[in-house]
Amino acid sequence: MLYLILGHDKPDALPIRQATRPAHLDYVRVLHEQGRLVIVGPRPKIDTLTPTEAGYFGSLIIAEFASLQAAQAWAAQDPYARAGVFERVDVQPFIQVQL
Repeated sequence: MLYLILGHDKPDALPIRQATRPAHLDYVRVLHEQGRLVIVGPRPKIDTLTPTEAGYFGSLIIAEFASLQAAQAWAAQDPYARAGVFERVDVQPFIQVQL
């Protein structure tokens, strides 16, 4: 099943996010290589592809996991979560609609 992982950045998390980004991308890349990743990306605080110092609201990942518990465990090991970028992470089942 698909799960939505929504990370909410702590205030002033930008420096930690920037320092941890390579490890985060490597972690997410494994999902991509396994064919389990649907979409991934940051949520910028301003309407631009390069928010610079404005920072981010957080991150969104939609991927396939065996269970809610597996998705939660994966999210807890994300380098962003482990480094303290997020103040909260929501993990929820997600159904992709085919139009």
